[in-house]
Amino acid sequence: MSQILIIYTGGTIGMMSDPTTKVLKPINFEQIMDNVPELDRLNCKIKVHSFDKIIDSSNMNPEIWSELAGLIESNYDKVDGFVILHGSDTMSFTASVLSFMLENLAKPVIFTGSQLPISAIRTDAKENLMTAIEIANAKKNDRARVPEVCIYFDYKLFRGNRSFKYNSSKFEAFRSPNYPILAESGVHLRFSANDIREPADSPMIVHRNLVSDVAVLKLYPGISPKVVETILTADVRGIVMETFGAGNTTTEQWFTDLLKNAIDSGKVILDISQCKVGTVELGRYETSKQLKDIGVANGYDMTYEAAVTKMMYLLAQTDDPLLVKELLETDLRGEITVS
Repeated sequence: MSQILIIYTGGTIGMMSDPTTKVLKPINFEQIMDNVPELDRLNCKIKVHSFDKIIDSSNMNPEIWSELAGLIESNYDKVDGFVILHGSDTMSFTASVLSFMLENLAKPVIFTGSQLPISAIRTDAKENLMTAIEIANAKKNDRARVPEVCIYFDYKLFRGNRSFKYNSSKFEAFRSPNYPILAESGVHLRFSANDIREPADSPMIVHRNLVSDVAVLKLYPGISPKVVETILTADVRGIVMETFGAGNTTTEQWFTDLLKNAIDSGKVILDISQCKVGTVELGRYETSKQLKDIGVANGYDMTYEAAVTKMMYLLAQTDDPLLVKELLETDLRGEITVS
């Protein structure tokens, strides 16, 4: 019988309303199990690791990401798949960064959570948890059906580094507009085999180090030189720049000069679009040609969550800004569509 490891970090799925104050407070995993007796009917053995301190996902940080990667590494040969219970607010960040940290992953790592506590009458938690375990346990020809880091929410399975949370009040909390869903749960669990990555025939390598020296420059009409200069001269090594449309920015000379000065000083600047659908096309318009000329990296259709965490991952791998730029523009884990 297959074994699945559930890693319980916290989140709304494991909350219960205090009868006196009505404030949501975390519960332990045994209490979660009490609310889902159907777990005993699944065709797998379930092991559980609960964090010593259950956390709100707003407190997620690189140290916890490293701990998660270490847990997967230490249990990788003991189980067939992983389900991580996680708050939805930063779930796409954690799923994205783990996709980079777990090189040559050949087993499912399925994130899930809920919009309502598992004890609530109309909760989405039970279905999300049950199906996430089913997906982590799914095999074909004795191989995992989904050997990727994914998010399962509201009947859909998303590639983790292609997803983002877009809604805080609907069960349909996540979207992945630039990449198809990997599976959909209905009467049958249907997998999109052509969209699922093939695992490498190499041992998994876990990269636990991350560098959080990353800043974000989000552009808007009328942004001042002072604001741009403050961000570009900050004590960081990487900058994610959220631009307009297909990667466009102002063509004012002061702006180009500030970007060039930052790149010349050894910083890496990655251009991603503020649009949720579409891709950056550096050089297509006059308003992005100068970015390509001075060495800004093309983020293509990368999500904001993947861009920030990929930058953290790559900065920990090398001190060479040119190599970081090259790898940012390379599809490492299915996070971008390179045109």
